[in-house]
Amino acid sequence: MASRFFKAALVLGLLSAIGPFAIDMYLPALPSIGKSLHADIGTVQLSLMVFFMSMGVGQLVYGPLSDMFGRKRPIYVGLCIFALGSIGCALAPDIHTLIVCRFIQGLGACAGMVIPRAIVRDMHTGNDAARLMSLLMLIFSVSPILAPLTGSLVIELASWRGVFWVVTGAAVLGLVMVATVLKETRPAHLRLNSTVGSALAGYATLLRDRHFLGVVFIGSFGVSSFFAYLANSSFVLINHYGLTPTQYSLAFSVNAVSFIGASQFTGRLGSRYGLKRVVKTAVVGYAATMVLLAAITAVGVDDLAVLMAMLVVGYGFLGLVIPSSAVIALEEHGAIAGTASALMGTLQFGTGALVIALLGRFIDGTSLPMVAGIAACAVISFTFARVTLRHRPVAAATAEG
Repeated sequence: MASRFFKAALVLGLLSAIGPFAIDMYLPALPSIGKSLHADIGTVQLSLMVFFMSMGVGQLVYGPLSDMFGRKRPIYVGLCIFALGSIGCALAPDIHTLIVCRFIQGLGACAGMVIPRAIVRDMHTGNDAARLMSLLMLIFSVSPILAPLTGSLVIELASWRGVFWVVTGAAVLGLVMVATVLKETRPAHLRLNSTVGSALAGYATLLRDRHFLGVVFIGSFGVSSFFAYLANSSFVLINHYGLTPTQYSLAFSVNAVSFIGASQFTGRLGSRYGLKRVVKTAVVGYAATMVLLAAITAVGVDDLAVLMAMLVVGYGFLGLVIPSSAVIALEEHGAIAGTASALMGTLQFGTGALVIALLGRFIDGTSLPMVAGIAACAVISFTFARVTLRHRPVAAATAEG
């Protein structure tokens, strides 16, 4: 049972990591892409923002498709689209072509984000789901640890274009894993009632469910704070603090280790205290840490060691918030798990894209705009937690363990 549990987490985690790998691996390349394609920072960041946008929009399609046709077939389609977009990025002659191909790439990558969450819900609920989700995130989070390091190495050997050839190979590996290892978890008899009409009805139901939306936005603004870091950290750490791409990759990995390490306690803490209490407590630590960092930075403390230490603590708390809130949000919607997971992902990536676009207006080369954006997301996440988790919905009892 334990080996089957870990095997499922390994495959789902690797599938989930393909899209983020395409983000994290090319972060060290952002400054060099700008120089190579003669584009300014804002335009280069647009290539990241459109990836988030297409990842969000595409999930609205893949989720219902996975309810209607099973989990595996939409993954095949998504990985093929991702591979084609990656090849286009590798061959892009200018920044505008790169942006378009990044959008296509995101449309494919989102299949590997939304469907594994639905598969987790197919297989387990409650604390078992939280345990599997945290294991999935352990594998998934290998991306922010290894991808920037791998990316900086590839950039040195084959320029930034080599990054996209590598992620094309990752898509091919994903196709092989789906074909040979992944089992279908959506039985044929459950697909009979899943149609376009039922998907639209499912979205309508979810959009009227204030508890679902509230819990989703707890995670969405948590994820968005990390997106704010993704979009701006390479410019801040490389251009402002003078790190090399390899040093930046190591610094970036430290935050990922903190996030991963904390997330592995989710199942254990959820069993002991309930997932709701885990989220309520962790989001307080997360918001307090990020607000303190913003205050320190605002009064003139511009020190890389302080920045990194505070981010490590804050993202450690976030590692407890994200998997727990995802399980709570999906708990009551097993019959439309693909649709619910899709809407969750769309709101997360849509929120992240808006945060990146908004922060882009305030970038001045220092760490303050980035840190202020992270703190703002943390406060909003905390606010949603306070309002949404104040009362316990009767149907959500099992979500608390």
